Amino acid sequence: MEGGAIERARWRDVFGHAEFRALFLAGVLSVAGDQLARVALSVLVFDRTESAGLTALTYALTYIPDLLFGPLLAGFADRYPRRTVMIVTDLARAVLVAAMAAKALPLLVVILLLLGLQAFGSPFNAARAATLPAVLPGDHYVLGKAANDMVVQFSQVLGFGTGGVIVVAVGTSGGLLLDSATFLLSAVLITVGVRRRPVPPRAADEPHSSYFKDLAAGFSLVTRTPKLRALVILATIAGFYVTVEGLAVPYANEIGGGPKAAGLLLAASPAGAVAGMWLITLWEPDKRMRLLGPLAVLACVPLIACFFAPGLLPTVVLWGVSGMASAYHLPTSAAFVQAVPDAQRGQAFGVASTALKSSQGIGILLAGLVADQSSPSVALGVMGTAGAVAAAVAGAAWARARRSRSGVVEMGTG
Repeated sequence: MEGGAIERARWRDVFGHAEFRALFLAGVLSVAGDQLARVALSVLVFDRTESAGLTALTYALTYIPDLLFGPLLAGFADRYPRRTVMIVTDLARAVLVAAMAAKALPLLVVILLLLGLQAFGSPFNAARAATLPAVLPGDHYVLGKAANDMVVQFSQVLGFGTGGVIVVAVGTSGGLLLDSATFLLSAVLITVGVRRRPVPPRAADEPHSSYFKDLAAGFSLVTRTPKLRALVILATIAGFYVTVEGLAVPYANEIGGGPKAAGLLLAASPAGAVAGMWLITLWEPDKRMRLLGPLAVLACVPLIACFFAPGLLPTVVLWGVSGMASAYHLPTSAAFVQAVPDAQRGQAFGVASTALKSSQGIGILLAGLVADQSSPSVALGVMGTAGAVAAAVAGAAWARARRSRSGVVEMGTG
């Protein structure tokens, strides 16, 4: 997979695949809908309760189903046709969001519908991630994933502001109905633009195998394969540098800024990530693989300077550099998906995604605890230092796995 014979793909090659265009647009709609729903629900809960705490709790609930159901539900992408999984989950989410728009619903019911909405996202994302390698061969897949990831990062920079404008214009119910429409349109795009493919061979050969055995097999595959294990550990380094998001507001206050300063700080990392992903697609495939470890270290090192609480502009630059280096996630996740046998891609994706999101949540929680006992600047400096050390260890493990034939998983046929 990372041999020097791989030819670097071009953007026009990637978007020349009609199926990819359909999957890409479906992904854009999914991201836009998620952002819009989060803004609309935050406004809805605050209007009904006038409680900042309940509003924050509702927002946090949008992430919990991924942690609870990610590995469990992602496996459906390996047991049923992936195109069907994407269409069914899109339709289910459209119905749930439309139901949430009903003004007469009790708040508890709205929250339960929200949990269901997010839970259906796990099999959709796993099926889409597992389909992309079948649609995009070789390095085309890396660029295709870059296009998707850049859209996600742009949505973090611009999505919340746009969502707020839409909610003001059409109201919370109108915003939720628009979100429902994005899922319906996504289902149509997949129905029309993505061709039918059979269930992955292993699952087809074992139709009566236990679902939970498959779940355990996916977890075992990741943990017992040196290459996959190293890639997941590299991905979880995000738990150290993502702490800038959780501490941006108190850090801005510490350096004498306000909400506007916090907004600049929050935008710095995703803006840097967009630039980093574009730059990394210009490198040859083998160079990307060699530099995964150093880039993971570089993503953490800028946070060490936060010990000294530099001013707003230096911090924006530092966090932007961290975001650029965090683009190593692009080739990391691409290498992971491509290295997993096709029949287990959905389940392995669920395991890796849950590990990543868990590391981010734990990292932000730990940073908050340190900040309470010291200061936001000290907390970020501590997390940056610990992250750089952990990234160096993870990078060494990845280098060993690349050299060892035992770290290689036979690639699926896609």
